Amino acid sequence: MESKGAAQWSSIIVPSVQEMVKEKMVTTVPPRYVRPDQDKTEVTDGSGLNTEIPIIDMKRLCSSTTMGSEVEKLDFACKEWGFFQLVNHGIDPSFLDKIKLEIQGFFNLPMEEKKKFWQQPNEIEGFGQAFVVSEDQKLDWADMFYHIVQPIEERKPHLFPKLPLPFRDTLETYSTEVQSIAKILIAKMARVLDVKPEEMLKLFDDVDSVQMMRMNYYPPCPQPDKVIGLSPHSDPNGLTILLQVNEVEGLQIKKDGKWVPVKPLPNSFIVNIGDVIEIITNGTYRSIEHRGVVNSEKERLSIATFHNPGMYKEVGPAQSLVERQKVRKFKSLTMKEYMDGVFSRTLDGKAYLDALKI
Repeated sequence: MESKGAAQWSSIIVPSVQEMVKEKMVTTVPPRYVRPDQDKTEVTDGSGLNTEIPIIDMKRLCSSTTMGSEVEKLDFACKEWGFFQLVNHGIDPSFLDKIKLEIQGFFNLPMEEKKKFWQQPNEIEGFGQAFVVSEDQKLDWADMFYHIVQPIEERKPHLFPKLPLPFRDTLETYSTEVQSIAKILIAKMARVLDVKPEEMLKLFDDVDSVQMMRMNYYPPCPQPDKVIGLSPHSDPNGLTILLQVNEVEGLQIKKDGKWVPVKPLPNSFIVNIGDVIEIITNGTYRSIEHRGVVNSEKERLSIATFHNPGMYKEVGPAQSLVERQKVRKFKSLTMKEYMDGVFSRTLDGKAYLDALKI
């Protein structure tokens, strides 16, 4: 079957930061990772109500007696923050512990094993970095493992099917569980926005909706203030569900002109609105710029799961919202055209979404 999606998405192949740190006992940061351009905006200390991202309780969201008030909280979180922590999501904590251990194990495989899963020329999936488009571009202080998980026919034969067991089976279960959470959240958003189901939910249907995973490994860095783990950006997808794999914090979001550190709750997910949902909701829900910072002593790991409409679905503002708001804020384009644009450039805040504004 011909691939419908990512064949032409690519990123220049770069060395493993994890290996460099392990082999060389790095004491100063190599020039290619030094970021003098780093955003020097103030970082809040994260205390105080206006710097804590909202918490949404999935059990309350799905219960007929508490749904009304929880959906209002969800609406507020998506409008004002673009981020929330999701608790009581129904995934067993012992299963989450299992996947966390196995992700750590995967990044700790010997380099000989990892080479089998490394990015190949003109591809973006596998171990490596994304959004590297030139040889002199500054690099993030991180390794990632990125791959398309759904639909199944889009999986690269040398990646997902070849992952070591039991990791492969654990990821398969995780993929299904997280996808069903994403669907419920999108359905609740459509309900509170009073958008016709076919305008939002049909875009994320079972048949061809796309799920991508990005596992992140941020090694310790001797000069953490000189590097960035993940460049500031908004997510170019629909909805992102992130699991913090170990206890080291590093995610910061841009709120009211300041960077706000996110303190993950145990066994929670951090969920954020992507650019695609900002487009569909005609700017009502906003994707928020965020970044990853690194630690001088400890590694940090996370896994982000991205949920997108099918590649040939047309994405544009929901007609029912445009009619009510009497303004159309974004162009419409197919998901494939949109993603082709995303992967042809570096990560740069919300610059790509801004280019699609009318």
